[in-house]
Amino acid sequence: MSGSSNRRTHRPSVALAGAVLTAVLAASCGIRTTSVPVDAGAAPSRVPCSMSAENVTTETFQGFPVQIYLVCASQLVTVDRTVQVGETKSDRLRIARALLDELQRVPPADEREAGFSTAVPAALRISAARSGDPQGTLRLNQQPEDLPSEALAQIVCTYAESESLAPKGSVVLGGPGSYPPHTYLCTSETKTSPKATPKPGATGTGT
Repeated sequence: MSGSSNRRTHRPSVALAGAVLTAVLAASCGIRTTSVPVDAGAAPSRVPCSMSAENVTTETFQGFPVQIYLVCASQLVTVDRTVQVGETKSDRLRIARALLDELQRVPPADEREAGFSTAVPAALRISAARSGDPQGTLRLNQQPEDLPSEALAQIVCTYAESESLAPKGSVVLGGPGSYPPHTYLCTSETKTSPKATPKPGATGTGT
């Protein structure tokens, strides 16, 4: 009878010892048991330098669509805009100013979240060609080469790829002084390395 009693008391002891051993082994392996599900959060969904269709801002006023270049991930990337230029698209200076306004504007929140920024100074202004300037010249109130390199790259590529401003794929820019204007091209190097100041080409005079 006593032997049977000992076996009954021994079994719970063995079960208890087994449970303790399991807990010790789990703790030593760094395993933490829990009945509460762990939520690590959603995986990042924002693709840098990319705007989904639902995030593209639609302007409420009547205008025409354009593309401008902003800085993103140390490169130039296009974004869509809609600009007002009055009743005609043939006024080059008005188009140039509208594009400059867009380049100067702080990107909206969704673009900033995607990594877009602009380096174009808010005080920059643009005017028409002077007498003796090559046809199509645009004059800035700062010498182009004195601008931050990324700002000049943004302006050059935005203007040079605008059919209304640069049908030949280049833009002629000058400054406020007596220095002659120069032709600028938007090259693949300009887009991938905007911190390297765009190099002007020679520009002859003419009207």
